[in-house]
Amino acid sequence: MSLQKINTRFVILVLMVLGAITMRIINTQVPALSNFTPVGAVALFGGVYFTRKWEAFVVPLLALFISDLVINYIYTSTVVFFASSLWMYGCFMLMVFVGTLIKKVNIANLAAASVVSVLIHWLVMDLPVVYGIASTWENYLMLLVKAIYPFETNMLIADAIYGAILFGGFELAKNKYTVLQSKKQLAL
Repeated sequence: MSLQKINTRFVILVLMVLGAITMRIINTQVPALSNFTPVGAVALFGGVYFTRKWEAFVVPLLALFISDLVINYIYTSTVVFFASSLWMYGCFMLMVFVGTLIKKVNIANLAAASVVSVLIHWLVMDLPVVYGIASTWENYLMLLVKAIYPFETNMLIADAIYGAILFGGFELAKNKYTVLQSKKQLAL
């Protein structure tokens, strides 16, 4: 493949996603950083910046899948998946979808999308069925309350920090290097 055929924007976006998702692997080694991962920010980032929507879903999902392989191997010395992983991937896909709805990148839109992403994770991942316990309102409320701190709180803070790094970094780079701008932006 010639260098002219390489889509620089796509390569930079993929590298940013992989770099951020690597922090998920590192953070699993520090219990105090439970759920302090870039997952939500990566999902939103992918939804916003990949110009072909299938890439917006596939690249972040593949990065999440690869990080799951590594994390599961670190903890179990095998490559194992848990039933809850499918629920997590579903949440992740919904978060990417939320990212595709962002038409203008600014702090207000990103903050609102981050809150929606955390709410999606909180409301779905704490369904009793995910953990194989009786699906009652009492169990659901108990799981929701238990998840507020540290899990969902850490996720919200992580989304803000990693989101600032990913979105801020790419916006700065995009302003400096026109090769990173989408075809739609170049047409303006």
